Order: sequence, then C-alpha cells, then structure tokens
Amino acid sequence: METTVRTRFPPTSGNSTKGDGALQKAATRAHAAVKRVAGAANEAARKAKPVIDRAAKFAHDAVDEAADVAAPTAEWLGEQRESLMATPKKLVDSTCKYVAANPLKSVALALVAGLLIGRIAR
Repeated sequence: METTVRTRFPPTSGNSTKGDGALQKAATRAHAAVKRVAGAANEAARKAKPVIDRAAKFAHDAVDEAADVAAPTAEWLGEQRESLMATPKKLVDSTCKYVAANPLKSVALALVAGLLIGRIAR
C-alpha cells in the first residue's frame, strides 16, 4: 500500500533554488520567534505562580477568619431562635394588656402620637 502526501509547497528535487533557501530561512526565523515567545510565557507564568499562591492563601485565611468570627453569632442565634420568634407575640400581648388596663390613657397617647406624626409629615 502506497501513501501519497500532499503539501502546499511543490516537491523539491535534488537541486535547490533561491526560493527554497528563503523559505527555509523564514521558517527557521518563525520557529525561533515562537520558541522565544513560548519561553517568555513560561517565564512569566513561573514568576506569577508565587504571587497567585500568596493571593489564594490570603483569600483562604480571610474566609477562615470571617467564618471563625461569625460562628459564635450563628450559634447564639440558633440557641435564641425560640425566644426571638416569640418576641413579637409578647409585644402584642403586653400592648393589648396595657390598653385593656388603661383605655383612656391609651386613646390619649394614640391621639398625641397621631398629631405629632401629622405635623412631621407636613
């Protein structure tokens, strides 16, 4: 079985022409330029790695510290959940008891509060 390879460039016979030498020179220069760019990119990545590692460590430490600070508050809120949920109900109940015990005083306070809010809102 025979394989045929096709390229964009015409096949060269034993005798070299001026164009082939120029093409070879250009290819060599292009290859050298690519190697220089790749080397520069590798060097930049090598230099950037410690900086990136420090930034990642700093961010990780900051998150750990924030979690350490927030943990006691979250724990306290979890423990106080029932009493915090009951607080609005307690306030309403105590207000109802006060109004029932002092109806005239409650109406007078509501009237004064309404007048003050009306003046401020103007």
